[in-house]
Amino acid sequence: MVKRLLAVAVVVVAVAAAAGAAWIRQRVNEPYRGYPGAEQFVEIPAGAGPRSIAQRLVAAGVVRDGLVFRAALWLNGGATRLQAGEYRFDRPMRPGEVIDMIVRGQVFVVTITFPEGLTIDEMARIFERQGLGTSRAFAEAARDPAPIRQLDPDARDLEGYLFPETYAVPRRTDAAGLVRQMVDRLQRVLTPELRRAAAARGLTVRQAVTLASIVEKETGRPEERPLVAAVYANRLRIGMPLQCDPTVIYAMQMEGRYRGNITKADLSLDSPYNTYRHPGLPPGPIAAPGRGALEAAIAPADADFLYFVSRNDGSHEFARTLAEHNRNVRKYQVQYFRDRRAARQRAGS
Repeated sequence: MVKRLLAVAVVVVAVAAAAGAAWIRQRVNEPYRGYPGAEQFVEIPAGAGPRSIAQRLVAAGVVRDGLVFRAALWLNGGATRLQAGEYRFDRPMRPGEVIDMIVRGQVFVVTITFPEGLTIDEMARIFERQGLGTSRAFAEAARDPAPIRQLDPDARDLEGYLFPETYAVPRRTDAAGLVRQMVDRLQRVLTPELRRAAAARGLTVRQAVTLASIVEKETGRPEERPLVAAVYANRLRIGMPLQCDPTVIYAMQMEGRYRGNITKADLSLDSPYNTYRHPGLPPGPIAAPGRGALEAAIAPADADFLYFVSRNDGSHEFARTLAEHNRNVRKYQVQYFRDRRAARQRAGS
């Protein structure tokens, strides 16, 4: 009788175990979504263990319960490979899919793009539009020159040293962290080889980045950057004023005076950034140069041009003499706009 009861008990336990295993298998393979909104974010801190992670996921409605999560984790074999970060969930998912996402470290990131040729204030507005924080916070972080001190001991802020690129950052990235990341990127782009090449031309890092920022503002065409750099390098070599409009615009921006164009009167603005009044390079960068402008400033074209003028299509006409330049100005500025006015008058008649 006892043996029979033991046998029955063993059978009952086996059936129960099989049923439990089947239930767990069903739940492990069952997609689940227990949060009401379109998406749910879960932050997994560094050092969190499987139990703590399970609790966070259950509380967020991403997985149904901790037991099923731990069972799926055991089946996955990823208990020691769960990665910290913020994760975004927007659909019903099986526990195994959730675990695979965390094992792969597929954290949620926001991409933010800073085009070449922007100032700190312009970058700050992009930072705010992307929803990462206020423009004031970004501008304040960029006013601290500490991250670039090793390369530029004279820097008063990070103008020109925030490398323009697309960055993938966590949703709660603070301005100071992003600014440091941008400076780090600039320092990697400005390789020791480029720094040595700049030094060989008699340029400090600050001077090289300043010249590159001018090149960046003058042309968006990659093939023209070395030529524009050559023009300014030649002017510096012979002591000719740079007479660069973007430096005047920057000076006006600093004083809150720029309204989209500059006049002849603006060229007399008393600012160290006004290269019509002050010879040599301005005190520092006027914008953030990209890789192409940096390389062009450090290795300009072997050309003896001293002048260039816009062709009004994004490209420029280069000249060696003032007489040649004046002919180009008449063609691409005076005559060009005269012809446009005449065409508009004919169209209106």
